[in-house]
Amino acid sequence: MASIGEEVNPIKGYSLHKEYPCQTKYEKYQHMKVILIMVQSLNGKITKDNDPDIYKWTSKEDQEFFFRMLSKHTLTIMGSRTYEAARENIKPYGKRRRIILTSTPDRYRDATIPGQIEFSSELPGELITRLGDEGYETALLVGGAETNRQFFEAGLVDELYITIEPRLFGKGKQIIADGNYDGELALESVERLNEKGTLLLKYKIREV
Repeated sequence: MASIGEEVNPIKGYSLHKEYPCQTKYEKYQHMKVILIMVQSLNGKITKDNDPDIYKWTSKEDQEFFFRMLSKHTLTIMGSRTYEAARENIKPYGKRRRIILTSTPDRYRDATIPGQIEFSSELPGELITRLGDEGYETALLVGGAETNRQFFEAGLVDELYITIEPRLFGKGKQIIADGNYDGELALESVERLNEKGTLLLKYKIREV
């Protein structure tokens, strides 16, 4: 069993056989890395029932990891429901830029701060193309399930950091909404974050 903070070598050859049908659609901007960061229960729920407040059940160690990743990257992408759930905590801060995908960007006109908090109805591929033109090399994708689905269907996710909390929820939203996506994943590391058994898994999308 791994001790706290210890990384465990992945099982060689372990993979989930999947394939991205749209992998090469935005090949020009594959140098722009998209990193998915999510926390879930052991049975794959990212919310408890319909309560969007994940801080009621996520561990201190996961929250520390999440905010540490945010501090290392200036660009974060999320869906409108994730934004609404965290709206009170999303404030202008330095060079940090948050882009919220929504079908109704005009609804958020009063909340828009160009270069810091922006709302867009672009498709994921269109957004990544534009951001690549602007010189960005990395973006954090932080949900929710529907936005994650869109990015996986477009073949735009490169890495995944998934925290698994030792909790079971009978109801809740899943990490990626059902859709037309497949992919092969390579497990890079497993880290135990605390005594109760919170695990941090890092995966990369394996090219097929």
